[in-house]
Amino acid sequence: MSNKNYLLSCEIKHRIRGRIRIKSRALKYLGELKEEVEKQLMQVRYIETAYISQITGSIVIYFEDITLTDQNLISLLQNTLNAYLVEIYKNEKIANGSKYVIERKLQEESPKEIIQKIVASSMLLVYNIFRPSVPTAIGLSRFLNYNTLATLSLAMPVLRNGLLSLVKNKRPNADTLSSSAILSSIALGKEKTALTIMILEEFAELLTVYTMQKTRGAIKDMLSVGENFVWKEMGDGSVKRIPIEEVQRGDLILVQTGEKISVDGLIQKGEALIDQSSITGEYMPVTKKRGEEVFAGTILKNGSITVEAQKVGDDRAVSRIIKLVEDANFNKADIQSYADTFSAQLIPLNFLLAGIVYLATRNVQKSLSMLVIDYSCGIRLSTATAFSAAINTGAKNGILIKGSNYIEELSKSDTVIFDKTGTITEGKPKVQTLQVFGKRMTENKMLSLAAAAEETSSHPLAIAILNEMKERGLNIPKHQDPLIVVAKGMETTVGKDIIRVGSRKYMEENNVSLEETQETMRGILHRGEIIIYVAKNEELIGIIGVSDPPRENIKKAINRLRNQGIDDIVLLTGDLRQQAETIASRMSMDRYESELLPEDKAKNILKFQSGGSKVIMIGDGINDAPALSYANVGVALGSTRTDVAMEAADITITSDDPLLVPGVVGLAQKTVKTIKENFAMAIGMNSFALVLGATGILPAIYGSVLHNATTILVVGNSLKLLKYDVNK
Repeated sequence: MSNKNYLLSCEIKHRIRGRIRIKSRALKYLGELKEEVEKQLMQVRYIETAYISQITGSIVIYFEDITLTDQNLISLLQNTLNAYLVEIYKNEKIANGSKYVIERKLQEESPKEIIQKIVASSMLLVYNIFRPSVPTAIGLSRFLNYNTLATLSLAMPVLRNGLLSLVKNKRPNADTLSSSAILSSIALGKEKTALTIMILEEFAELLTVYTMQKTRGAIKDMLSVGENFVWKEMGDGSVKRIPIEEVQRGDLILVQTGEKISVDGLIQKGEALIDQSSITGEYMPVTKKRGEEVFAGTILKNGSITVEAQKVGDDRAVSRIIKLVEDANFNKADIQSYADTFSAQLIPLNFLLAGIVYLATRNVQKSLSMLVIDYSCGIRLSTATAFSAAINTGAKNGILIKGSNYIEELSKSDTVIFDKTGTITEGKPKVQTLQVFGKRMTENKMLSLAAAAEETSSHPLAIAILNEMKERGLNIPKHQDPLIVVAKGMETTVGKDIIRVGSRKYMEENNVSLEETQETMRGILHRGEIIIYVAKNEELIGIIGVSDPPRENIKKAINRLRNQGIDDIVLLTGDLRQQAETIASRMSMDRYESELLPEDKAKNILKFQSGGSKVIMIGDGINDAPALSYANVGVALGSTRTDVAMEAADITITSDDPLLVPGVVGLAQKTVKTIKENFAMAIGMNSFALVLGATGILPAIYGSVLHNATTILVVGNSLKLLKYDVNK
């Protein structure tokens, strides 16, 4: 995805009192959003009328002529369009994707159908080789026999598309060239040449189609989520277990403690503590009540709620993602678009060469050689195969790549931006520091008392304390039922003592003195840890420092990225400055930005891009979605990534292994290198064949063999990407 800033650039074309016309590229690609944008602008005070012309890419605004400046109006327009920028960008890609020469879609025929055509053509070729030669006059009669009609029938898809390109696109394509060669061969009585051309071209296309089909299968296997069931509340108040696929919009879904929420919707009944780490990027659970929104993939830690489903069926992210990948023709890489355009521009050259050779030699056979040898097939098929093979290799390794353009963008990137929680770190806090106060207090005793208060809590910090206690083999002392003090802490009674565990504010409210903790606190905060206080009655007995440890191999992944040519590695996070500074220093990152809102991350992406950087953004949650969308390439990492992040991202890595980030960058670099090799081989060998054909050294049938052998060679070179090891 290229830098979207250019879409919002504005130019004032005309201005008079109370009226202005502004031109902006984004206005051309609003599509169905046109009326919505006009209405939004007209809701602004002082704006009387706004009319957008998508044909000219301009807007006419009538306004009350008060203190509004030109810059005020431009800023208003840009801010309004900015909300729709991702959709505008997609519309632009679709529009640009339709500008290239019409080529036969490789997905139109299955491998089975192509194999059947190859077998039929081969049998007809064998028949032509061994049948007695019957002289036939050149002309229409050549086309009026069973043998020729069978050949034409097998060539019909090529002939049809070659003619379609001339009629609709007003220019020839690769099939137009092949059609000319096939028809010329038949007219000259060279059915064997025509069939050879068809067989070799079909074989080359078979390799490409086979790769694409394998890729689609690998993607669907990767996205398969198996059978998911939910509990649906029926009209009579009973509850029924049904598959997630049967959930309808408006259904009431019951979710209880420990279950994963399976639908996006609104809470209609109940209250619960929900772990939204996969959504907000933070590991602190939040309390959700009636009327509040919940998201699929989040976990209900405590409580019970009834959710009204709002997104079901084809609205589910996985369904949309599969469609996005299957429609990835619109997401062509620049190099793939260049391959299509370059090969299309060379097709008329073949016709020109055929005419020149015929005028110079009056030899139909030599001019026919100019038609059977072209650059288009090798360049176009090998490029499509290379990208498809790369996407297939990614899918087999749990990496979903939504289009070939993202592969090329990856290969050119020089800046990688990481989110912190769940991306750099595991999103699973652990106890790092224990500090006790009081002569008779020990770490184990303080930890056991803290665990007594936290025993029934599902809060990640409580779980960290309980896990530490279990690792030490400690037992929880007998105690009364713990009491939750919302947003502050927990308390219980052990014997005659009240044990409180929680925040500094909670301690101060209960008259617990914290004076002697200042030095310890500074050290814990310097290490980027969260402080939990433990008190017995009104006496502080300990401090527990908890932090979210870095993912395994994340440092190694960052080092590999640097070796691949990534110059700038940056941390963007919503966490506090001290925590961000600690993790950035530990990971040897070049810089960091802390305490950022989701929109702040997106603005930072645009700032890097405005300086000429090609940016990869790596995140895992809804809070990362804007930045993932604005980056040149957005990567959603990890098994806890959200559906929203997965849809916003251009590439999704389904495992928790950060080494797959440099793995997919290496795959992208290898893919582009392979395509450039194919360009060189296809142009070199076909140019050599054209020279031999023009001089009469290479007959048309052997020219076809050499040309198609070159095509098969470069397609085969692309297929080597299926064996690429992303883990090396």
